[in-house]
Amino acid sequence: MNRRYFIKSGGIALASFGLMTSAPTFLGRALAETIDKVTGGRRKTLIAIFQRGAVDGLNVVVPYGEHSYYDLRPNIAIPKPDGGAESAINLDGYFGLHPSLQSFKPLWDSKCLAIVHASGSPDSTRSHFDAQDYMESATPGVKSTPDGWLNRYLQSKADSQKSLFRAVSMTQNMPRAMQGKSPTLAISNLADFSIRAGQSSASMQGGFEAMYDQTVNDALHGTGKETFEAVNYLKQVNPSQYKAENGANYPRTPFGNALLQIAQLIKAGVGLEVAFTDIGGWDTHVNEGNQQGQLSNLLRQFSTAIAALYTDLGQRMDDVVVLTMSEFGRTAKENGNRGTDHGHANAMFVVGNGVRGGKVYGDWPGLKGDQLYEGRDLALTTDFRDVFGEIATKHLGTTNLKSVFPGYTGSSAKFRGVLG
Repeated sequence: MNRRYFIKSGGIALASFGLMTSAPTFLGRALAETIDKVTGGRRKTLIAIFQRGAVDGLNVVVPYGEHSYYDLRPNIAIPKPDGGAESAINLDGYFGLHPSLQSFKPLWDSKCLAIVHASGSPDSTRSHFDAQDYMESATPGVKSTPDGWLNRYLQSKADSQKSLFRAVSMTQNMPRAMQGKSPTLAISNLADFSIRAGQSSASMQGGFEAMYDQTVNDALHGTGKETFEAVNYLKQVNPSQYKAENGANYPRTPFGNALLQIAQLIKAGVGLEVAFTDIGGWDTHVNEGNQQGQLSNLLRQFSTAIAALYTDLGQRMDDVVVLTMSEFGRTAKENGNRGTDHGHANAMFVVGNGVRGGKVYGDWPGLKGDQLYEGRDLALTTDFRDVFGEIATKHLGTTNLKSVFPGYTGSSAKFRGVLG
């Protein structure tokens, strides 16, 4: 690569506009995007985070204002807010955050974090596999859907930049949500650039150039050389040497590293529009803990990583929305092993400068016996597609909800209003 180009703070920086005649076309697009930002045309980015294993939403966003919560959970309930470090963090006089989510409180106070409680899939399955499939395909109860909802979004809206890095999953394998006809990439680590590209994976042995030259997709055909140059360039962005901005401190975990690298791609101006990653370990059947324990440890890692991403991106969060999800919630009543079993509705987080935060959205169904779903679970009052659809429409700009969410009978009237 031309030495006059250089890497700065983990992102691509160009020494001079005048050098673009010798730069790869890919970098020309990156510069064009930078110019677009100056002139007001900015690309929006969604970062979707899947909490695999079914997180206990009742101990994450605690309904401490309801006495039944404490009746159902004598050993694992989170204490009511009292100002102590191990009590719930008061949000609105009724709901509170788990104490390990302390790093979320500044986002809440600045109205950049919203919560949608009692949300999830209308399907009644308690199978992890089926529920994750239904949520990622966004077709609850239908197993035959060939593609994921994020890929259908990509199909529904043309990409004027034709960015090869429009949709990236920072995971070992391509997630169900990203699978489909639109080109997507699964990148396990920017340092070694181990890439799998959906249906094009079988061509990997021939190298990146062959992979894209052989594709039947017109949007990518003939761009192998450009892709190869782009990959070689980005391989120089060494995550171990990346310096986060604004004092951000990512946890040194696989999840923290995934968000750090998503931030790198956003800063690099490679045209990232949809990013995905996940974090597992939420299946807390035994010894879940309350203010301390396995759930607490996971929540601390989860929240500090997201808060670090928000801090690191700074003003760029004007154009970024972070959405969290989990396949279903957990039983309202603790089990005999001081844990919780597979449940129904859950809580979702939405983060960004454009979010109408500082509010818990959704209709709270209550936790009394006759209010529980099937007598055991938090009842569902918000279909997850109402939230997905609002973000796809208001943030990403899709104009065809039916193509992104087939079989969904909702409309903008069902949006919860988490975005302005």
